[in-house]
Amino acid sequence: MKTKKGFLLSLIFILSLSMFLAACKGGGDSTEKGENEKGSDSPSEETGKAQMGGTITGAMDTAPAGVFNPIFYTDAYESNILSFTHESLVTQNEKLEFLPSLAKEWKFNDDQTEVTFTLQDNVKWHDGKPFTANDVVFTYKSIASPGYVEAGGVRTEYVEKLLGYEDFNSGKTDQFEGVVAQDEHTVTFKFSEPNVTALDNASFPIIPEHIFKDIPIKDMPKAGATLNAGEVIGTGPFKFTKMIEGEQYILEKNKDYWQGEPYLDQIVWKVVNQSVIVGMLETGELDFVADPNGFQPADYDSISALDNIEIIEQPKFGYQLMGFMVNHRTPEDVKAGVIKPENWVPNKKIADKRVRQAIAYAVDREGLIKALLHGRGAVINAPIATQFSAYDGEKPNQYKFNVEEAKKLLDEAGYVDKDNDGFREDPDGKKWVLTLNYPTGNELRMRSAPIIQEMLEAVGIKIDLRQPIEFSTYSDVLEKDSDDWDLYLLGWSLSSTDPDPSGLWGSKAAYNYGRWNNKESDELMKKAVQPPEAFDQAYRDQVYSDWQVLFQDDLPALILYAQNTLWGYNKRLQNVKPLPYSMYNDTHLWWVSSK
Repeated sequence: MKTKKGFLLSLIFILSLSMFLAACKGGGDSTEKGENEKGSDSPSEETGKAQMGGTITGAMDTAPAGVFNPIFYTDAYESNILSFTHESLVTQNEKLEFLPSLAKEWKFNDDQTEVTFTLQDNVKWHDGKPFTANDVVFTYKSIASPGYVEAGGVRTEYVEKLLGYEDFNSGKTDQFEGVVAQDEHTVTFKFSEPNVTALDNASFPIIPEHIFKDIPIKDMPKAGATLNAGEVIGTGPFKFTKMIEGEQYILEKNKDYWQGEPYLDQIVWKVVNQSVIVGMLETGELDFVADPNGFQPADYDSISALDNIEIIEQPKFGYQLMGFMVNHRTPEDVKAGVIKPENWVPNKKIADKRVRQAIAYAVDREGLIKALLHGRGAVINAPIATQFSAYDGEKPNQYKFNVEEAKKLLDEAGYVDKDNDGFREDPDGKKWVLTLNYPTGNELRMRSAPIIQEMLEAVGIKIDLRQPIEFSTYSDVLEKDSDDWDLYLLGWSLSSTDPDPSGLWGSKAAYNYGRWNNKESDELMKKAVQPPEAFDQAYRDQVYSDWQVLFQDDLPALILYAQNTLWGYNKRLQNVKPLPYSMYNDTHLWWVSSK
């Protein structure tokens, strides 16, 4: 199975976003076809004859929150499971080109408002039921349904461009026009206008209609088929069969996998502290460590010295950030589960963008990379992956470390130290303290929090550094919009399918945790995908350049750095062919040289 990273998945999250899509993230003039490349990816004589059987063990530094349903999961640790169990109509290769997966071919209509997929005809769900076009319709209809967001769903960017979405989502009609099954193996996606990102939008992992059809959307996040090992059903090469919650998660081969029976019998995930990964790789207790965090840069030399371990290092499809809670939702909107920017309450403590800019100048990001990443990463100045041509590394404000500039901006904004205690008061002369929040699990993030506190206090900003919170609780607090948060640390795994940042930074995006509400930003992001001009990649790149300049000026978050991915695996594991965004590629062809 070729995996693809599709929605943002991933806090470092997600949102696998890993996308396994992973989350799980194009268009063409007419027809785009591809052939199944299993034959070319089969084990070669160079690595010896492939052996059936065996178990490999992988490491996660944080336990999955426990939602194993593609339309509702929110963190990259859940995506680690879903990457092996669920699949999409299309996937991607090392050049980020779209390839067939559950769909064997597709064709656009003349005006690019429709794309019709012909599905593979031999795919079965893990319980033996046939995969059909109705499953595709059901998946997208569920995401488009009234009550999806209120139930905790955050993937609406995949359906918002579909024909009739607003009327169906608002309840004006119970007919869903956007995705239509022509027959059991043919499904058409219909868009309200020519769509530049049609294949991206059609790349969401599919869930089984026969499992969820009788479960109301509001109850789906709590269903057994969402939460329980043994009940989670996908089409992927491995089945999620057992778990000891918070400790161990077991996947077993899907013998009837449509691309052929996997070589491995089992993949076992263990939740382990990052500090013990080196020792476990050395002893063979672990066979691999990869998404979402890999191993720590500080451990690179130790791991590279291990004769039994192969290292994969490449730029990460994502970044770490310090977000600003620019606005807060009202308690009423939080309770109702709705996102209404017109109701948001400004956070007065950081409402002046000069304050946010001063904070950016006060943080020595290069210093963080040297101290924490041992140089294995880079400062980036926009929330777009550097692998895309749309990334502009020059025009946006670079915010190079400058303590004097930070102090100057704070002075101009009226934040000065009036009582000579070393910390600044607000323009009204009142005590000014910013809270800084961060989760447990990611060692780099945990180590960076007190360093950032020290940097900000050096320019007179008093920081209330909160105690770290277990990640599932942390993400829940972010989603529910705690009104006493000012600064927060987070990481995003980005989509590999398209640079469109609206899923994270649109004013109505569920993942826009800082509640940034900038009309010009929304207009630019819409313009970047507006046909017909947006079919020209150079045009899109220019619009995204303008957007990145705006982002860095208004600064809803400080992008701290993009670290390199550092993955490692035991050399007994064969046929590992990593992609730019994931190590989990054609995992049904993985095998071990000794059981």
